Amino acid sequence: MKHSPNRWVKSIAILAAVSILASCGLPRMGPNKREIFAGSVMRKGDAFVVSVNDRVTRATAVVPALGFSDNFKNAAVLGSDTIRAGDTLGLTIWENVDDGLLAAETANATVLEEVQVDGSGYIFVPYAGRIKASGNSPEAVRRIITDKLSDQTPDPQVEVRRLAGDGSTVSLVGAVGGQGVYAIERPTRTLSAMLARAGGITIQPEIAQVSVIRGAQTETIWFQDLYDYPKFDIALRGGDRILVEEDSRSFTSLGATGTQARVPFETQTLSAVEAIAQVGGLVPTASDPTGVFVFRNEPAEIANQVLGRSDLVGAQRMVYVLDLTQPNGMFMARDFVIRDQDTLYVTEAPYAQWSKTISALTGSLSAVSTLATTATAVNGG
Repeated sequence: MKHSPNRWVKSIAILAAVSILASCGLPRMGPNKREIFAGSVMRKGDAFVVSVNDRVTRATAVVPALGFSDNFKNAAVLGSDTIRAGDTLGLTIWENVDDGLLAAETANATVLEEVQVDGSGYIFVPYAGRIKASGNSPEAVRRIITDKLSDQTPDPQVEVRRLAGDGSTVSLVGAVGGQGVYAIERPTRTLSAMLARAGGITIQPEIAQVSVIRGAQTETIWFQDLYDYPKFDIALRGGDRILVEEDSRSFTSLGATGTQARVPFETQTLSAVEAIAQVGGLVPTASDPTGVFVFRNEPAEIANQVLGRSDLVGAQRMVYVLDLTQPNGMFMARDFVIRDQDTLYVTEAPYAQWSKTISALTGSLSAVSTLATTATAVNGG
């Protein structure tokens, strides 16, 4: 039986196309389920692959705990009238004579602005000398100055004003309405009041963190906890620095999801279901709902608890598996907590890979037909 050259060309081209597909593989988003499971410790890999259940969700539900220490919470509210070293005072002295000790000839009042309280707590007032100011109220200082001047000028009238100074100010930076240095005054002696004084925060309250830096100590709370738990509305101290910033936690989304990117947290706690929704859900034409994986480096304490062991030391590579098609699969995904630096990966459905194979093969067969037609033309039909 004699075969035409055209048939030989077609056969060779088809074999070549199949060989290429078999040897090189098809483009895909990442590993499939079989490949991920092949990397498990049980199969000589280096990661623990664990199906998520109620016990796993409880063991891994670790949310960063933020809050103030007792030193911050138990500090008493400062008396707004108590002068401290570093404060700045404003003085006005009226004299009941035409030619007074301090006043000019054409005036009967003397204004002393920005009188600094020194490190020892004293101020200097002409003709009254050094006066102890720290620990006293402006009224007490007024009486002391009045007594000192009464022996030298008849019936002096003194006004003492407590101005903003180094000993009674805090600085606010970050995501607040008005960054700057603010005086601790009667209406702004607590953290919430001072934030309100600065115009409030300018980021979403759900992801806002407030840090208070006091000397060498830095402590942080969630902004919402400031109002949910009154104990966190701490009294301020002169020199406090207040920083408002956005939560820096994030996770990475890969595979057959609506978005493949590094994704910041939008809430204090984030479940697997919320994370999937946040990246646009699963791709209907490509994703495998039985292959939702969360990759994580788990601390040994949690890894031992999850695996029912006690011998693991150091961070462990964990792969948590969620099957959304199970009767309680959505509940498991709702209860499983996503943590900082997690990788959420959704595998492609076998159908999607098969469709790629068919498309690639169909395209190859079209090329074969073209090649055969060309060969026939070259051979003269």
